[in-house]
Amino acid sequence: MQHIPVTCEQREAMLRSVGCSEMSELFSDVPDEVRLNRPLEIEGGLGEMELVAHVRGLADANEPASGLVSFAGAGCYDHYVPSIVDHVVRRPEFFTAYTPYQPEVSQGTLQAIYEYQSMICALTGMEVANASMYDGATALTEAALMACRVTRRQRVVCAGTVHPEWRHTLATYAAAGNFDVTFLPPAAAGGVAIAGREAEVSSALEGGDVAALLLSSPNIYGNLEDVAAAARVAHDAGALLAAGTNPLLLGVLEAPGIQGADIVVGEGQPLGNAMSFGGPAFGFFACREAHMRHMPGRLVGKTVDLDGNRAFVLTLSTREQHIRREKATSNICSNQALCALAAAVYLSAVGREGLVATATACIEKAHYLRSRLLETGRFVAPWEAPFAHEFALRYEGDVAAMHAALFDRGFVAGVPLSRLDPMVGDSSGNGDDLVLFAVTEKRTRAEMDAFAEEVGAL
Repeated sequence: MQHIPVTCEQREAMLRSVGCSEMSELFSDVPDEVRLNRPLEIEGGLGEMELVAHVRGLADANEPASGLVSFAGAGCYDHYVPSIVDHVVRRPEFFTAYTPYQPEVSQGTLQAIYEYQSMICALTGMEVANASMYDGATALTEAALMACRVTRRQRVVCAGTVHPEWRHTLATYAAAGNFDVTFLPPAAAGGVAIAGREAEVSSALEGGDVAALLLSSPNIYGNLEDVAAAARVAHDAGALLAAGTNPLLLGVLEAPGIQGADIVVGEGQPLGNAMSFGGPAFGFFACREAHMRHMPGRLVGKTVDLDGNRAFVLTLSTREQHIRREKATSNICSNQALCALAAAVYLSAVGREGLVATATACIEKAHYLRSRLLETGRFVAPWEAPFAHEFALRYEGDVAAMHAALFDRGFVAGVPLSRLDPMVGDSSGNGDDLVLFAVTEKRTRAEMDAFAEEVGAL
């Protein structure tokens, strides 16, 4: 899209319409000491052809993920996206649509959302799912707010093994006075928050004021938490369990709902959404039917019209656009309809067997790479815990230097956990040398062998 500037006459007309004689009056409320008060230090303008060449030169300075062998994860993964996904989501009736407030003209969008919700329910083992949310972090925070509404309590307890960005978002909402939050020690012994620590977690839930226990499985280290044990601890305290998870892995892992979770949330990027420099993607949110009226966001339901034909509508819409603001369950969250549609198309394309095969490939390849890296003698396992397609290892050397050297050779050597949060670490609290590796179905045995050889040669 090209920039088309306004003329001097148009600018003067706009100023007159708002009662100003010059542009500076528009900024009269901005203190003079914080204004630039000088022209921008930029070179002269470029012609369109020169500008396009300049911008392309800047873009070429980036190294696209498609040109690297990526073992990075921590919430954003290099999965294969079938071509059908892009073909469907780029159809104009989906690509340009926004909010389906008028069901009589939005049946296609509403049906797509309804089918997405149905798939999320099947994956998570829950009874109701909404039309999606911004991301996994806000989905977990909305789960905390929902638990407070359900239980009429104002404190939540969050496992320290939850993704640091999710915990930071949770803390931001808590700081605004929405609820109180207690974080379990982030440096979890054994790389998990629950197994073997039930008494410690139970103690943190004492007092009769805890609305929910929040955890994720897999956690930030890639390890699997004991969701069933967490559910027992939470329910014994009269609290709900909100569990985060990776939806793609639910092709193999038992659904959190079956293990006793009351709310299941997560980041949906692994389902047919490209990495796209980290976003956008979408958060998914599912819960028990008993708590449906406390669920945030939009919900699409199926009904019949006056002629008895199947129809789809927005239902139980407890957003501020539909009801009194003070009664709304959420005033800021919105669904990521296009990204959620991509997930629905992806799940439809791969099917039940394809999802199982993809999850299995990711898990098996991750276990193979972990063994190969340990064989190099450059890594040490900080713990032995069950994991899926991500794992953390301690590097015996300079993590930053290793990461840079491997990048120059065409590899993204995982994610140094200290970059996410200085407090992320093992039982001693030391996370400076921990590296998180993720393996997807795209990685080949040859790539993993080559990566291990390069690491071993450093």
